[in-house]
Amino acid sequence: MTIRTILVDDEPLAIQGLQLRLEPHEDVEIVDTCSNGREAIRSIKTNKPDLVFLDIQMPGFDGFSVVQGLMEVEPPLFVFVTAYSDHAIRAFEAQAVDYLMKPVEEDRLAATLDRVRQRLAEKRGVEEIDRLREALAEVAPEAAAEISEGTEAPSASRFEKMINIKDRGQIFRVDVDNIERIDAAGDYMCIYTADNTLILRETMKDLEKRLDPRRFQRVHRSTIVNLDLVKQVKPHTNGECFLVLDSGAQVKVSRSYRDVVARFVH
Repeated sequence: MTIRTILVDDEPLAIQGLQLRLEPHEDVEIVDTCSNGREAIRSIKTNKPDLVFLDIQMPGFDGFSVVQGLMEVEPPLFVFVTAYSDHAIRAFEAQAVDYLMKPVEEDRLAATLDRVRQRLAEKRGVEEIDRLREALAEVAPEAAAEISEGTEAPSASRFEKMINIKDRGQIFRVDVDNIERIDAAGDYMCIYTADNTLILRETMKDLEKRLDPRRFQRVHRSTIVNLDLVKQVKPHTNGECFLVLDSGAQVKVSRSYRDVVARFVH
């Protein structure tokens, strides 16, 4: 698996240094280097790399502007590289794979590339399955239908295991196993764990895509519950019911979602 990579930095020495540190990693292929944000956007759209090492502070378009300029295309994975630690929170908000401080340490870079390889392997595995299904649907539609009917839920590896949440000026790394429930309030999500409540700026729709649907199910228009932490189901009037969670909290299940939950809670 080759990782097609672009390096973006307005300092030539910084690019050279990163190139030298990447040389021992034989699966990394540097397809282009860019000295500013506008060049980076053009190059990313043209070369469609897997990975971009992106400096944050550059004249004109900074690193965050580059990410914003790629919203209409499928973006690559980003690793932010900077001399200033105070950009870390915004980097995680931009869903960066990692955030490296200059000068980049070889061990730290190796760990980052391991994360990149894992993310790309998961993505390519899903894409390959989808391509095989499309091909099968063309040449043997009946067989494809049978396979689709017997296909299990998506692999858990496709979904987030940790979620970065910026709250009260800090970044919290939350293990999704510890998330008990999620309540929506506009574009903000209240994330409840056994010992904490955090606020995440994200829509319910986008957050659902990141969570394994075999474990996290919407039980109300504005509530998602971790079904592994449900210990009791209490019937209520009008076809509704309450889920009692490990913490003792009770969550109402509206009638429109009751059948969905019934498939998972026994």
